[in-house]
Amino acid sequence: MTKLIGRRSTLALGAAAGAAGIARHARAQAPKEVEIAMLVPLSGPWARQGILEKMGANLAIDDVNNAGGIKALGGAKLKLIELDTQDSAEKAKDAAQRMIAQNPDLVGGFGCWLSTFTLAVTEVTERAQLPWLTLSYSDLITGRGYKYVFQSSPTAAQQAEDTVPIIMALAEKTTGKRPAKVGLIGDNTAASVSFMKPIREHVLKDEKLAAVVDQTYTPPLTDATTLVQPVRSARPDFVLLTSTNVPDDKLLVDKFSEYNLPPTKLPQIGNGGHWAVPELLKVAGADELEGFLVGLANWPGKGAADIAARFVKRTGEPWFGHDSIFAYAHVMILKEALERAGAADRVKVNDALHALDMTTGPALLFPGGHLQYDARGRRIGAKMVMVQWQNARPVTVYPPEVASAQAKWKA
Repeated sequence: MTKLIGRRSTLALGAAAGAAGIARHARAQAPKEVEIAMLVPLSGPWARQGILEKMGANLAIDDVNNAGGIKALGGAKLKLIELDTQDSAEKAKDAAQRMIAQNPDLVGGFGCWLSTFTLAVTEVTERAQLPWLTLSYSDLITGRGYKYVFQSSPTAAQQAEDTVPIIMALAEKTTGKRPAKVGLIGDNTAASVSFMKPIREHVLKDEKLAAVVDQTYTPPLTDATTLVQPVRSARPDFVLLTSTNVPDDKLLVDKFSEYNLPPTKLPQIGNGGHWAVPELLKVAGADELEGFLVGLANWPGKGAADIAARFVKRTGEPWFGHDSIFAYAHVMILKEALERAGAADRVKVNDALHALDMTTGPALLFPGGHLQYDARGRRIGAKMVMVQWQNARPVTVYPPEVASAQAKWKA
């Protein structure tokens, strides 16, 4: 009996030692950190948007790590690798190539804000099989058959097709009549071109609108006079502005104001998060922005109230906006994919992203509360949000379920 007990004890000790060894091996295999990348403009004319993305991303990284990291990987912490696109597609592509070469352990990433930059960078990330999330909205981004690119915004075509009818309905509800004439002013970056294409092809005809001004320019602007002068002469019922950076926005609203055509007299509608950032308020002023409408791919709603409050306290920014919520959401989406993949592996993370179908967690950071990507990488059910500058602050005016104020058309 003593020998039997001794044998059992030996076996038990051996089993325990084996289990401990397996546990040690598992811990050794689980990474202490999991690297994800953020490649956004941190210098040049689009830097403000990249800085706002960085603020949102860093808050999300801290939230994930403070909550225990990636639980499926033994509590591994997320590490954010920050890179700068600078001010051109060529520089953005170079940065992407360095990112891949210098950070072989990356499992995913997000950026690059401007669609022109995103198109260049995703050529690199696709070859490297690196899953890439973006708020950029040119249709070309997810129109090339790529398998590792995920577009969280409505595409430019969808935004154009949705925005103009929303504006028409808003004008009719407010004034009792539908606009008949529109002015179009936009730059020649990829997102703007994609946005304007369906407007020129069929949206104007569908809405019985005549474009009395239609101008395209190469950013950055040095003077908006030649763009705005024809508007003063043609007197459209409203103007669509598809600029893509704060300095250009300022020059445009300054010139409209100089010609006594502020948004309260001539309704102006911009597209993109740069039209709703605190920096624009600082450089353009509340009076010139009052009544300006902005079409956006996302804006914090009731579900993000706690995040918004913590963001404001942490950063000193006056509000939590479009660029910051996208970066926060993209970190959380990558975190969710890592949990589901159970491995710091690019291909498995990519598969997990394609399999997402959520109405909780990061899904609540988007209008409609649904998170799913189709085979092309486009987010299913992506919706537009409209905000308006009222009393020196952008407030949500559409859709009704998230609106915090009534929209105003003009005085």
